[in-house]
Amino acid sequence: MIVDLSSLSPNQVYHTFTQTLIPRPVAWVLSDNGDGSHNLAPFSYFTGVSSAPPILMISVGKKPDGSIKDTWRNVDERGHFVVHIAHRELAKPVSDSAASLPHGESELKQLQLETVPFEEGISPLPRLKDCRIAFVCEKERIIEIGNVPQGLIFGLVRYIYIDDSVASLEDGRLTVDATKVDPLSRLGGIQFGLFGDVISVPRPK
Repeated sequence: MIVDLSSLSPNQVYHTFTQTLIPRPVAWVLSDNGDGSHNLAPFSYFTGVSSAPPILMISVGKKPDGSIKDTWRNVDERGHFVVHIAHRELAKPVSDSAASLPHGESELKQLQLETVPFEEGISPLPRLKDCRIAFVCEKERIIEIGNVPQGLIFGLVRYIYIDDSVASLEDGRLTVDATKVDPLSRLGGIQFGLFGDVISVPRPK
């Protein structure tokens, strides 16, 4: 089968991409609504793009009414956000947090998710208590792409929270146990992927 993307609508391309670009990591993004509340939303068009400087990227679309999504607005206006890596027990709230709510109506309150502050000076935002990894980010830039358009949010990672239960330091080298993180991934439609076997394959010399 060859799929000619030029013959498909944007929705059909999206459906094809999400069925074939698998698995995709999920960025569960907490941002500042500007009124004392926080927005929380998942995005699976998400990846790291640079190590020097440390930058990750999230692609954010628009709401059904054509307005930009709260995450896009919040990051653009206030410049900071926290990206969490969720695990299997959080699949339901991750999915539920994708619902489109009026601006300023917090998913945290609706889903009864608990947050904890970072150490002083690290972030003006809290992190989700139950997530084992969280990236503290500042807006590096936002690029609009396409006809919709999509907002490509590039975040400069300032700090990474890693739960002590999933990480170790040996001779100054950090090792994160992916099986203990047990991250969710997105597949197509309403499907999530759960973490499975890990294999090690030596790199060529």
